[in-house]
Amino acid sequence: MMAAERGAAANTIAAYGRDLGAYFGFLAKRKIAVDTVTTQEIRNYISTFETASVSPSTAARRLSSIRQFHKFLHSDGLREDDPTVIIDSPRQQRPLPKVLSEADVDNLLETAGVAEGADGLRTRAMVELLYATGLRVSELVSLPLTACMRDREFLIVRGKGSKERLVPLSMPACEAVDAYRAVRQRHVPKNGTSRWLFPSRGTSGHITRQRFGQLLKTLAASADVDPAKVSPHVLRHAFASHLLANGADLRSVQKMLGHADISTTQIYTHVIDARLQSLVARAHPLADAARKAEE
Repeated sequence: MMAAERGAAANTIAAYGRDLGAYFGFLAKRKIAVDTVTTQEIRNYISTFETASVSPSTAARRLSSIRQFHKFLHSDGLREDDPTVIIDSPRQQRPLPKVLSEADVDNLLETAGVAEGADGLRTRAMVELLYATGLRVSELVSLPLTACMRDREFLIVRGKGSKERLVPLSMPACEAVDAYRAVRQRHVPKNGTSRWLFPSRGTSGHITRQRFGQLLKTLAASADVDPAKVSPHVLRHAFASHLLANGADLRSVQKMLGHADISTTQIYTHVIDARLQSLVARAHPLADAARKAEE
């Protein structure tokens, strides 16, 4: 259902599989059937998270997987009830996203800009694209060969749920991809063909998220940026935060990030507090009156 009806990504489906596997293991040890498990027995399972030192975010995700599973059983008539309906989700504070400063990103881009060789040009192209578009790393590594070829102003991205969106492209990103294309063949498998922009000899056919993360940390070390602060997702955060800090509106950033709900994008609003305070101090009539009184 998740794959065929919702178009969920492979990583999402794998996460559901792990969560439900742990849940089924708990039920099996206690000889409890899925079609008869009660609300209290599910609560008993959730209570084991604290003993196992499971973080609130992981606990919430596991419960979400169980909810979706029992909702599916109920909607398909495999159970007459849904035992998860009255179970409360664990409370958790949403952490603020880790963000690189504009100076840190400039150092990364400058260091990537002098990279040589097939590996260096690939890393440069990927970093330029990631910061210019705010793509998820899974979207970046699986870009098709045709990306940035026909349309130099926009990139068509297939995101979560197979939904497509348009993301503006920058000229430096296009130029970095052009330079990489000249050496791209060195990364193509032995059969000589690949439909991916960033091919690899691995089973996926394209460079993996993990490998790009490693390359990014190596680049950070060369750029005198703490590698512990840098990851593909942190660059996505930097893209959104820097746009907002420089005047972009929240709705536009939401569309570029591919967030279905604007509440997800609102985690970035912490970066515009100073700009808003400055705006009020400069433009509000009462603030202007206060300045005149001081004079």
